[in-house]
Amino acid sequence: MPFGLRRYARCVKWRFGCERSCQLLFFLFCLNDIGSGHIRYSIPEEMKRGSLIGNVAQDLGLDLKRLRSGRARIITGENNQYTELKADKGILVVNERIDREQLCGDVTPCSFSFEVILENPMELHQITVEITDINDHSPTFKRNSIPFEISESANVGSRFSLMRAEDPDVGVNGLREYLLSENDNFILKQSSNADGRKYAEMVLQKTLDRETNPRLSLKLIAVDGGTPQRSGTVNIDVIVLDINDNAPVFNQSVYKATVMENAPSGTYVTTVNASDADFGSNSLISYHFSDLSSGFGNYFTIDEKTGVISITGVIDFEKDKKYELRIDAKDQGGLTDASTVIIEVSDVNDNTPTISVMSFTSPVSEDSPPGTTIGIINVKDLDSGDNGQVSCRIEQNAPFKIKSNLRNYYTLVTDTVLDRESASEYNITVVATDAGSPPLSTKRTFNLKVSDVNDNVPVFSQSVYSAFIIENNSPGISVLTVVAKDPDENQNARISYILEDTKIGGSPVSHSVSVNAESGVIHAVRSFDYEQIKELTFVVKAQDGGSPPQSSNVTVKILIQDQNDNPPQVLYPVQTGGSLVAELVPRSADVGYLVTKVVAVDVDSGQNAWLSYKLQKATDRALFEVGSQNGEIRTIRQVTDKDAVKQRLSVIVEDNGQPSRSATVVVNVAVADSFPEVLSEFTDFTHDKEYNDNLTFYLVLALAVVSFLFITCVVVIISVKIYRWRQSRVLYHSNLPVIPYYPPRYSDTLGTGTLQHVYNYEVCRTNDSRKSDCKFGGAGSQNVLIMDPSSTETMQRIQNEKSILDEPDSPLEVSLV
Repeated sequence: MPFGLRRYARCVKWRFGCERSCQLLFFLFCLNDIGSGHIRYSIPEEMKRGSLIGNVAQDLGLDLKRLRSGRARIITGENNQYTELKADKGILVVNERIDREQLCGDVTPCSFSFEVILENPMELHQITVEITDINDHSPTFKRNSIPFEISESANVGSRFSLMRAEDPDVGVNGLREYLLSENDNFILKQSSNADGRKYAEMVLQKTLDRETNPRLSLKLIAVDGGTPQRSGTVNIDVIVLDINDNAPVFNQSVYKATVMENAPSGTYVTTVNASDADFGSNSLISYHFSDLSSGFGNYFTIDEKTGVISITGVIDFEKDKKYELRIDAKDQGGLTDASTVIIEVSDVNDNTPTISVMSFTSPVSEDSPPGTTIGIINVKDLDSGDNGQVSCRIEQNAPFKIKSNLRNYYTLVTDTVLDRESASEYNITVVATDAGSPPLSTKRTFNLKVSDVNDNVPVFSQSVYSAFIIENNSPGISVLTVVAKDPDENQNARISYILEDTKIGGSPVSHSVSVNAESGVIHAVRSFDYEQIKELTFVVKAQDGGSPPQSSNVTVKILIQDQNDNPPQVLYPVQTGGSLVAELVPRSADVGYLVTKVVAVDVDSGQNAWLSYKLQKATDRALFEVGSQNGEIRTIRQVTDKDAVKQRLSVIVEDNGQPSRSATVVVNVAVADSFPEVLSEFTDFTHDKEYNDNLTFYLVLALAVVSFLFITCVVVIISVKIYRWRQSRVLYHSNLPVIPYYPPRYSDTLGTGTLQHVYNYEVCRTNDSRKSDCKFGGAGSQNVLIMDPSSTETMQRIQNEKSILDEPDSPLEVSLV
């Protein structure tokens, strides 16, 4: 609304029943420029519920949309809400019946105030509603009669205070005047107190004569000024006493005193004093409150004999700031005098501030910017002056502050950016303290919860995860667990584990491992072989359930541990199924002569591949030994002529695994100086791993087989010769081209097959072959003899090359089939 002064008046006619006359009542709507907005309305009391008070929207210059969007509402500190705001229409109506006398008593003007508050932005408009009086009460007296005992010697002009009539109405509808019934002795004199209250006194205008008329009965009529006029009546009973011609007289017409509110019962206030010139019983004075209907007797008491006034009830400055008492002094003859006692009440700081919550928002999002409003409070103190001045603060060190933009209204706002992960809720204690001495304060705690947003990524407990798994594992075995934490909550903290799509050995990583999406447990999908793959490196992603989701990655390394699952493999000497390999040792060999070396490997690793060599069996254990680490077979004594030509050694090769694995190799050694001697001995050499006592039987059997094969070969050769001769004859006499004939194994000698049938061995002998890089023996040693007993061609070829063996430095190439 503009800050000008707008006034206008409205007239309303009120009609009562046939027993009441019609009269026009006026009420004004006053719109004053106070603060953000101040409207004043005036309405008569006793209006029906729903009666229109005024158009708030029009008077404040607001449209109905603003009232609805601002959530316009009435804020009152009273228990009764007499008015109601119709925000959809913008009007203010009566909510319940208003009784002016009940609301204000005899205080005029009678009004009550409240605030209309709007939000977004916040506006505060004060509205004052003045309640005008209607003549709905008649003057009444507290008692049915007023007794007087008046001495016949009472002087003309003596005054007698009468009971005051009570009329709850005010203004023109209140008590206007008193009327006294016609009589010869008394006239009525009317006066008003400083507060405007009317009281009446009877004034004696003619001396009483007890003998003529010992008792008088009068009527006192109280009349108000309303329309229609109302009245009340009380009887005055006057008993004429004999000879009391002096009335009590107060030494002060007005007494003044000051008391503190909340003073305890019995606290002294003041003392009134009156004197009587009579003597004896006629001079005895008693003190009384003149107006018994005023209710002062609930707060004060007066000693009838001494005139001491003291407190009997609770004095509250916030209810009454001043009391005006009228005191009567009466003697035994019935003569009285009156005086006024004015008691001022001093305020003490006895009311703590009150905190009312207008609005409060909880929870609030953690990403709310600083300055976000979370609550509006109203703070009041019923005390006055400094005792009613209130200041507000937040008790603890919290990321909030309190601001005051309007009188008695405070806004609670955020001071910094909130972080739910640091503090998920706050107990905000607002302290309201007045300026009294000592100051009084009130606390109110607000529980504010902070709602979560997805502002944190999952964090793994380790930067790199490592685990070991033994090869030949069972598929599906659990290897390790990756764990990620997200300080967010609910769905934002729900983590899913995902295996990043990479390749291991050319295959997707999912073919090797899998990860449980909820628990993060990594399982081996298949069985691993250390000899094929020794390490798996892949990436696991942790992703939360927020929107949008947050994620982080971690590298996982799984090291395959070797298991002793492979036995040693002997590379040399080669164990063939159809031929014999013999190492040739001359009979002149010295101690430590290197016969041969067993070469073996183990595809395992570590200690599982550490090999050791041991001589298991030998024809003569006293002649040879095997190096435990290098597998070298050497002589341990001088070779003699008594040593057998055929020496069979069984060497076992063991690894260092747990349990250990082993392989056995048979080494045949020929102790001889020439090949013929070797051939004569080795034609009956057996390839069996174990010697037995029926060696002769097996030798005879072998000879028979060899003879059979020899005869078969001779027959085949002769047949082939005849066939070739016939073919050559046919081809000689024909014109067909000549196609040469090749033996059945001829094509394989070129090495096109996977395994050649012809093996070439070249033995080089030198004078100092034991010291050369090649492992050659001395003269006549280090000759490898491979024989196939089933082939007679082999025997014949060796015989033809015997002369070559006799030359010490000549190379020997033996081709065996």
